[in-house]
Amino acid sequence: MIEETRARLGPVGVWLPSAPLGPPLEAERRANQRIEELGYGSAWSGEGVAARDLFDVTEDLLGATSRLTIGTGIANIWARDARTAQARASALAAAHPGRFVLGVGIGHAFQTESAYQPLAQTRAYLSTMDYSASPLVLAAVGPRMLELAGELTDGAHPFAQPFEHTPYAREILGPDKLLIPHQAVLLGTRDEARAALTRTVEQMTKFEIPHYMNSWKRLGFTDLSDRLVDSLYAWGDEESIAGRVRLLLDSGADHVLVSPVGATLESIVDQLARLAPALKEITR
Repeated sequence: MIEETRARLGPVGVWLPSAPLGPPLEAERRANQRIEELGYGSAWSGEGVAARDLFDVTEDLLGATSRLTIGTGIANIWARDARTAQARASALAAAHPGRFVLGVGIGHAFQTESAYQPLAQTRAYLSTMDYSASPLVLAAVGPRMLELAGELTDGAHPFAQPFEHTPYAREILGPDKLLIPHQAVLLGTRDEARAALTRTVEQMTKFEIPHYMNSWKRLGFTDLSDRLVDSLYAWGDEESIAGRVRLLLDSGADHVLVSPVGATLESIVDQLARLAPALKEITR
């Protein structure tokens, strides 16, 4: 299943911030239809806990498109129990063969009233799942979560990580598992990328989300330097951004999810349209 998924996804997909933006479902349908027309291999988005049900949205988007693979990036384990997640995923995989990838993850401490023990709780969740019906990837950035992804799932879907994380994750996962990193992109300047990073760090601090920044430190980034900006964000013109995606693929990624910085879903898809010709030239 892993090789079939790798081949179907191709080199480049899209990650959309649909959960925080909260667009109407019709806007999400139009965005995904346009992404399919532009030739991207997949479209992914995540969920909170008390917001929209990601499986309902995914079912709708699969029905609104014909070739695009839809991934959950991620389905939050606090939103439903493992057996429910598995049942929903199996139904989607059966209805849309080869077009669905289940991504799951522990989310963040503020999303649950339970004690937050990410590794143990994720292991317990995964251990009750039979994921043979569809590919399963795990939200993983730290070494132990990456090891768990390699042990119990088809691979990892790291989020908000510097370029250096991709070869680091590949070494931990080994050569055979899927590695599908999120890559923030910005058709603009380093100053604009720095402003986006500042906003991101403010949000992470506000909601007490430490593990992304802990991973940056593990990789040698101890402050908000130009080096960190350049590593976290692919910024510049279309060719510069395509060049970063090529480097990620050369460094161990199987499928790179580009995620333009934007205030609206429409503006994000407009950037994807600008990027599409350069990204279409990329092959693994």
